[in-house]
Amino acid sequence: MSKIRILPEQLANQIAAGEVVERPASVVKELIENSLDAGARHITIEVSGSGTSLIRVVDDGEGMDADDLLLCLERHGTSKIQGTSSLAAINSLGFRGEALPSIASVAKLRITSRLADQPTGATVNCEYGVIKTAHECGAPVGTTMEVAALFGNTPARRKFLRSSRTEQAHIDETVKLYALAYPEVAFTLRVGDRVAVEMAHDMNRTERLKRIIRQVDTFIAVDNNRSDIAVTGLLAPPEHTLGGAGKLRLFVNGRAVRDRLLTHAVYEGMATFVQKNQSLAGMLEVTLPADQVDVNVHPAKLEVRFRDSRTVHQRVVYAVKEAMLGHQQHLRADLFSSHHSSPVPADTGFGYPAQVPEYTGSTEMTAETGPSYQGSRAGLAQRRFDHDPLTGQHPPLAHDTPAAPLTVADLLIIGCFKDLYIMCRAGDSLIIIDQHAAQERLIFEKLKAQFEAGRVVCQTLLFPIQIELTPLQSQLVEANMATLANLGFSVREFGDTTWILAGVPALAKTIEPQSLFFDVLQRFGSDTEHHGTHLLDDMLASMACKAAIKKGDHLSGDEISALLHQMAKADLFSHCPHGRPVVKRIEESDIKKWFSRS
Repeated sequence: MSKIRILPEQLANQIAAGEVVERPASVVKELIENSLDAGARHITIEVSGSGTSLIRVVDDGEGMDADDLLLCLERHGTSKIQGTSSLAAINSLGFRGEALPSIASVAKLRITSRLADQPTGATVNCEYGVIKTAHECGAPVGTTMEVAALFGNTPARRKFLRSSRTEQAHIDETVKLYALAYPEVAFTLRVGDRVAVEMAHDMNRTERLKRIIRQVDTFIAVDNNRSDIAVTGLLAPPEHTLGGAGKLRLFVNGRAVRDRLLTHAVYEGMATFVQKNQSLAGMLEVTLPADQVDVNVHPAKLEVRFRDSRTVHQRVVYAVKEAMLGHQQHLRADLFSSHHSSPVPADTGFGYPAQVPEYTGSTEMTAETGPSYQGSRAGLAQRRFDHDPLTGQHPPLAHDTPAAPLTVADLLIIGCFKDLYIMCRAGDSLIIIDQHAAQERLIFEKLKAQFEAGRVVCQTLLFPIQIELTPLQSQLVEANMATLANLGFSVREFGDTTWILAGVPALAKTIEPQSLFFDVLQRFGSDTEHHGTHLLDDMLASMACKAAIKKGDHLSGDEISALLHQMAKADLFSHCPHGRPVVKRIEESDIKKWFSRS
């Protein structure tokens, strides 16, 4: 006798429900998607008992007639696809015809709907997969779906649910996701007598995101639409450390997804602006032709597969970097502008003149400076940064090529705290600059520009060094000779595992050559797929860190002025290449609050 049996339809639906209906939020997701596919302009969700007692979704979409009400409860009953060709280019959120039968198999489901051209509507009642009643009724245009006693016939499933608070949080997040993805649709979520989410028609995507992430009042706009792949979004500035509140929400063609490729691309685009493991917040959407993405790879359609994942990844990285560059230019204009709200007095009493000397392109500084914040100018080191950045330990703080005059007159230098933090006044704000992080970023950008232009300048060692490598290390050197040369290393084989190190990056010449070389090899060994991205940034950031001015290095007023001028000219300066912030602005209003002043 055959051991294989065909499962009853109701049992098959319950098994399918285990994949589709993980928790109450899964039901909310599926019902919202049905409403959106029906063209709804306003969707109201009502929840009680964290979704296990009741979930009601009301929309003003096109509705269904009595026949479709019955057919939508049949497994694989769908109006979204007609054949295999439709499956290859899906534009709707739902398409399988599994969600409603799966929900109906583990809950009590009532559907009431009416078409716009019909005088009456229809309703159907289903209990745990069995249709009880179906009849005509009065109803507004659109559809109302009520899901009660979720998992009532499968108590084991209820035991796996989290606390009521956690399940409700998942429902809230689900509604917020679709409110972001569809800003033209109004969403209302009611939990008992409380309105948990309210997104009106007149709220654009930025306003909605501000309501969701209340800690951020300004977002960086991502908008790259130069081909058939459009990348748009709103990202919280990297200076906002949100901790647990930070969350990056991703969308593909209007569908909320979890995607490692996109997450990685966003982090790579912001790599030198955020610290390691820093949470990112905001949203990003990728829009591309439907036939370029497969949405039928996950039971709950939370994951997708791109036909050309490499191109999508590159486009997202580029779009995010482009947005960050625009943000940097905005910060630069805000910090180094000449129209702050309040005039700067001639002298603050700390000794620095109010007017920072205009930079004219010369490396020789002639401005007069008064006593420093810590006493007198004599207490500051008179060391000059007047040698080439690729041939000496400390690069110049002034540009070495002629440039148009630049004024930063609104920045009044107050002094330097702990030989690390430069303090300035800009209008009604106190500006604090980390001198090491600031110059580290400037050097990093110069090194990276040289690398991208060809290669980093190499400094030939007076006495080449013979080094012994393991067989694995030798293989790494052989496989990456071109990259090593572009990074400024000159190395040649001298035996099976013996090599001659003849040159190192010029800026790093004061660093122990062998140590630097082995550090590179270690990075090659730990990153075999992204040599051109993470390895490069890590290497150049390490070199810039070692070459930049350090904590404890005294800077004269001229040197501080030169650093400010370089920052004002730089495209990127707000964060060091390791993601630490360079500049902190403290408003006078915040300082007044500290001292209880109005």
